[in-house]
Amino acid sequence: MRKLTTVLAAAALGVALVPATASATPGSGASGTIIFQKTIGKTDYTLREVTLQPGGYTGWHFHDGTLYAYVKAGTLTHNKSDCGIDGVYQAGRAFTEPSGPDHVHIGRNLGTTPVVLEVLYVLPAGSPLSEDAPNPGCDF
Repeated sequence: MRKLTTVLAAAALGVALVPATASATPGSGASGTIIFQKTIGKTDYTLREVTLQPGGYTGWHFHDGTLYAYVKAGTLTHNKSDCGIDGVYQAGRAFTEPSGPDHVHIGRNLGTTPVVLEVLYVLPAGSPLSEDAPNPGCDF
């Protein structure tokens, strides 16, 4: 419950989020465990712990709803589809990820220790956690 409260607090502050793995450009060294799921009305709420091993990445993807994330450990590098870095999030930081195919992104662990995220997915009921997207041409 404390984890859920932390993630919800980050959302309320207008801060935070990140990933799930995509299969069109598969991730590497990424795993996730669902902690909590609940559907209320037409919205699915899923709390998930996502881990990226050193050198790991999520694969290119987007989400059908807003995500809120809190970095428990490590440093996450977040790239948008123009290949630019739109965030470097260290332990203790929170961030949000907007929804839709115009927000394709990838999360990467460029460090030497695992990145651990607490992620709250707020999605239309029945939506997948992420939607696959092809690499937009980034060379990393």
